[in-house]
Amino acid sequence: MTVLFPISTPKRYIAAVLAVVICFHYLLTIAYEDYGRISSSNNISERTGEKHGNDNVSFLNYNSLQTYSNMTGPRANATFVLLARNSDLNGVVNSIQSAEDRFNRYYNYPWVLLNEEPFTDEFKARVSVLTRAPIFFGLIPKEHWFQPDWIDEERARAGRQKMMSQRIIYGGELHQYRHELLQPYRPDVRFFCDLDYDPFLYMQEHDKVYSFTISLFEWEPTIPTLWQTVKDFIAEYPQYVENHNAMDFLSNDGGRTYNLCHFWSNFEIADMNFWRSEAYTAFFEYLETKGGFYYERWGDAPVHSIAAALFARRDQIHFFRDIGYRHEPFQHCPSGEQWAKGRCSCDQKDTFDYTQNSCLKKFEKLFA
Repeated sequence: MTVLFPISTPKRYIAAVLAVVICFHYLLTIAYEDYGRISSSNNISERTGEKHGNDNVSFLNYNSLQTYSNMTGPRANATFVLLARNSDLNGVVNSIQSAEDRFNRYYNYPWVLLNEEPFTDEFKARVSVLTRAPIFFGLIPKEHWFQPDWIDEERARAGRQKMMSQRIIYGGELHQYRHELLQPYRPDVRFFCDLDYDPFLYMQEHDKVYSFTISLFEWEPTIPTLWQTVKDFIAEYPQYVENHNAMDFLSNDGGRTYNLCHFWSNFEIADMNFWRSEAYTAFFEYLETKGGFYYERWGDAPVHSIAAALFARRDQIHFFRDIGYRHEPFQHCPSGEQWAKGRCSCDQKDTFDYTQNSCLKKFEKLFA
């Protein structure tokens, strides 16, 4: 198995995938050319890699990743993905160091770092000393940061002004990829506990397609028409809805209304085959045509969550109870035996799991 990041998909699809700042993706089947198409050889620095013919395209070296040193047995086809700016350097260093110390120093899964502008030499130098794993620095083309030409800017501006009046965070920003996906997130996370197993392989071996550590309610004023759009899609394409779905996580009345529950996508492990499936592709393209990403603030978290809940079996969604994780202002801290086994540094009493705004109970009821 090898490690790649699928960048050659349509940019609207990229926007949905890249909305996480630090996430895990295990990639079960991928064309290796995908990664190079977004990143020229001048825009990517490869710890391992080779060029094939076209000087403007850089490809990952399958064999060198497959046999990279300090690997502890079989690995999944996986990578860490981190979206950051040069100004986020300290947060990025903290995040990578935390993940390396608690898990990745034993497995050496590669890192893919993506930026709207070229990473500085200082950034690359400070990050590169943190891991022995391959690191790839990629530049996202500027044309992928802006809303489509067909969007009615007057309507989009009215939407921003409305959200500003409602005091919605970043509501006044242009709904471009740059603002919508980067502004709400800062790549400064903490992993509290040691992991003595490979969560990527766990998902692969147990037929999981999506996992999370925190779930909560979405801010309703940001998605006023999303659920009706979802219902319209279901009515038009019922064949994509899985019979053993997790609709009860999303709705308290069988799908008539949305209860706003979603998985927090600041941390997620996802099978990229699911994101590239016929069902998800049709779903995302349908949402895109409605313009809600630009006229409202439909985010990656509810879109990912709704898709996983509807198009996957409920047993294919997994809560990683033993992965201690913090991204301001929320954190998940394991408890009891898992807390002790993981040598967790977090306070067991300081966890978002069963607080008033958590949706974890709704998820657990799926399996009661």
